[in-house]
Amino acid sequence: MAHREPLNANQPRYRPLCHPRVPLPSPGCHPLGPIVKLGAMKPAAFIYHSPSTVEEALALLAGLEDGKVLAGGQSLVPAMAFRLARPSDLIDINGIESLKRLAVENGALVIGAGVRHSAFHKPVEPGPTGRLLARVVKHIAHYPIRTRGTFCGSLANADPSSEWCLTAATLDATLVCQSASGRRELKTSDFFDGVMTTTLQSDEILVEARLPLLPPDARAGFYEVSRRAGDYGMAIALAAFRVVDGVIAEPRLGLGGAEDHPRRIPEAEAALLGSAPTPETFKAAAEAASAAIDPLEDSQTSGVIRRRLVRAVVERALAGAE
Repeated sequence: MAHREPLNANQPRYRPLCHPRVPLPSPGCHPLGPIVKLGAMKPAAFIYHSPSTVEEALALLAGLEDGKVLAGGQSLVPAMAFRLARPSDLIDINGIESLKRLAVENGALVIGAGVRHSAFHKPVEPGPTGRLLARVVKHIAHYPIRTRGTFCGSLANADPSSEWCLTAATLDATLVCQSASGRRELKTSDFFDGVMTTTLQSDEILVEARLPLLPPDARAGFYEVSRRAGDYGMAIALAAFRVVDGVIAEPRLGLGGAEDHPRRIPEAEAALLGSAPTPETFKAAAEAASAAIDPLEDSQTSGVIRRRLVRAVVERALAGAE
């Protein structure tokens, strides 16, 4: 076996191209193949910034021509690795403590831009909203991704199949967008603007989301269909309602993965309102939702199949509400 000299702190670090698990050797030839410096990166070159306050981050963003904000990075970094995204500057907001706030305030759950998916593995509040979020988060990708990705980052990415985008839309969240010149508050209907498109301006950061808490006696259900565990949902339904005097009150029914952005379905909610929570009622609401959508179509899923999936997920989300 080739002799390996000990590394010292001032020596450049190298790795064999063909076997990344081999211990780092001294500079020079290696029996397993050529060696390269670890400085080589997949993304295009960028300048890295690590602000410590929101104001500093916003000042940077305002002064840069093509800066991007890095929170969890679970969508941005892969896009950069494939050079589909080539920002000139990366503004890392992970060091801003004020953005890690997660608290109940004035009847709403306040979720800062630095709060990760994994924060919701256990209920963050004792009512139905906390239980619902703990149920939803298990469908987001896989555990390692949930330890890095963020709630607000998912909203800013605006994937039609995002579980958090659906949650925000169904619960009528308020989204707080901040720039160096001030703040504005948007409802999801004014924020989502199509497939992976939002009305967030280039100099703004989505600093927090506010989810109104469901009433203590509310029932909530969630159901998702995907090809494999952790894949993007082909159709997702989230339902919440109260039962008052034996009939449904205050129904909320949202769909994700079925259209170009998640939204509530008023036709399905109308079918639920004032009706008994029976399988027949749930089936009628599912039929109404299926008829109301403008379904996404792709090479593997036709509009007809998408409507069938919508019927299934709506009926199951309602039946599983607890």
